[in-house]
Amino acid sequence: MGRTQGGKSRALRRIAAVGAAVAATAAAAPAANAAQQPTPRILGGAEVGQGQASWVMAITDSSGKHFCGGALVSPTKVVTAAHCAVSPVGGVVRPASDFRVVGGRVDLRTAQGEVRQVERVWVPPTYRHYTEGDDIAVFTLRAPMPQRPVPLVEAADTEVYRPGALGRVYGWGTTSEGGPGSPTLRSVALPVVPDGACQQAYPSFVPTSMFCAGYPEGGKDACAGDSGGPFVVNGRLAGVVSFGTGCGRPGMPGVYTRVAGFLPELSEQL
Repeated sequence: MGRTQGGKSRALRRIAAVGAAVAATAAAAPAANAAQQPTPRILGGAEVGQGQASWVMAITDSSGKHFCGGALVSPTKVVTAAHCAVSPVGGVVRPASDFRVVGGRVDLRTAQGEVRQVERVWVPPTYRHYTEGDDIAVFTLRAPMPQRPVPLVEAADTEVYRPGALGRVYGWGTTSEGGPGSPTLRSVALPVVPDGACQQAYPSFVPTSMFCAGYPEGGKDACAGDSGGPFVVNGRLAGVVSFGTGCGRPGMPGVYTRVAGFLPELSEQL
C-alpha cells in the first residue's frame, strides 16, 4: 500500500509469483489521505535533530493531522507523492484548501516552526495509481518558508541511482509494521536496489519513474506515514517515498519515485 497515515501496511515488497503479485498490488497503498490511506514511518532509523534536515516538510490536513511528508525545493514549492494529493475515492486531485505544510517542526507534538496554506496542487496528468508510476506532486505555498531548500538531482547525475548507492529517507511514519506513527522526525540510510531485483518484487515496476531501496535482509525501511517523504543522495533529492509491501520485510525493498524522470515537468512547476 502507499505509505500514508491511517492506512494499512505498505506494499513495498517483492512478489515471487503472479498470484502473490496481485495480492500485493491490492495491499500496496500510497501515503496520501489522512483518513483513508496507509501510514508509513521510518523503520530501523534514528531521530533527526532540529535543523539537521530543515527542508523536510510535514503535510497535514486542514485540521493539523499529519499524513504525508514532502521536501522543500524552493521557498514556495514542496515535492511530495501524487497519492498524497489525490482522493482514494474517485482518484481526483483534492482541493489545495485540504492541505497544510509544516516546516521547522521535528517534533509534531509541539507548535514549533511555521505552517503554510497551499495555493495550488500539481499532479502529472498521466498519474493513475502509485503502482503504475508518475507518483509525484508539487504543492505551491501561499507564503514562502524560511528553511533552506534541498536541490533536485541533476539529469547527468546517474550515479545516485547506481545499485548500492546510499541514500537517506526521512519521515514521521511508523517505526514498526502496523505500529503507531512517530511524533519525531526520523531517518535511515538505505542502498539503492538493482532494477532487476525491484522488477522481481513488483511486476508493475516502471524503471523510468521508479527505483527501489533497502537491504536484502530487511529491518530498515520507510513505513506507513512516510509517503511523499524525501530520499536524498549526496545532498540532492533523488526520490519520493511511494509504496511497498509491509515494512522492512526481507526481500521486499521500498519503492520510490525517480525524481530524475520528472525534471522537465518539475522545472515547469518550479
